[in-house]
Amino acid sequence: MNTGAFLETAIAAARLSGKLLVDSLTGEHRKQVERKQQFDFVTEVDRRSEKAIMEFIRKRHPEHGLLAEESGGAGDQRDFVWIIDPLDGTKNYIHGFPMFAVSIALRHRGDLLVGVVLDPLRDEMFYAQRQGGAFLNGNPIHVSPTNDISRCLIGTGFPFRAKHLNEPYFEAFIELFNQVSDFRRAGAAALDLAYVAGGRLDGFWEVTLNSWDIAAGALLIAEAGGLVTDIWGGTTHLQCGHVVASNGLIHETLTAIVGEKFKALQH
Repeated sequence: MNTGAFLETAIAAARLSGKLLVDSLTGEHRKQVERKQQFDFVTEVDRRSEKAIMEFIRKRHPEHGLLAEESGGAGDQRDFVWIIDPLDGTKNYIHGFPMFAVSIALRHRGDLLVGVVLDPLRDEMFYAQRQGGAFLNGNPIHVSPTNDISRCLIGTGFPFRAKHLNEPYFEAFIELFNQVSDFRRAGAAALDLAYVAGGRLDGFWEVTLNSWDIAAGALLIAEAGGLVTDIWGGTTHLQCGHVVASNGLIHETLTAIVGEKFKALQH
């Protein structure tokens, strides 16, 4: 299996999409916003970005399935499935807040093979392939070595699509906030996960994400020496969307606190 060729496809598709996002950032397309559901939106640029990625991948790998945020897809029935978020951080993009990314991963029979997260504004390409390490613009990256929770910088995301979860979320937030150095909430989960892989964050947690938010970043972290699980320490994060990611050294602390507050969500 030539995972190198798959990685080349993911990187090229991400760059194609990233250029489109940057070129459209100051145009009218950014302002063409449609409500998907309460507190959740999609822009015309999301759709154009996704179309560009999907067409590029189909030309190179027509036998592969596609699972994308705006188009959905029945790719789960195939051995190879590309998991695509054409614009992670849509609200940031709509407001011109400079934190958004393209996230592309390839899964083979349940195993993630390649993962790419591109920050097009900073020209930062995070990428990994299974058992091949994780990289940022060609340089190896690793998770942080911090094992003291009081020195940790933790990323998170609010459950804006599920505000009925505000109470357990903020209970977990407050308990962790009293223990960690500080929190960051940038609004782009794929970038948060990439930052854990690169040691910029020591950990990250969020609930009610989707597989396309998590997949590429999860592989990046695993290949950078970290750990990604669901919030109870299990392996259902891609299915349930409730995720804790870390350098591995503080993982037990994060899952113990977050998982306890969200016991009602555990099946």
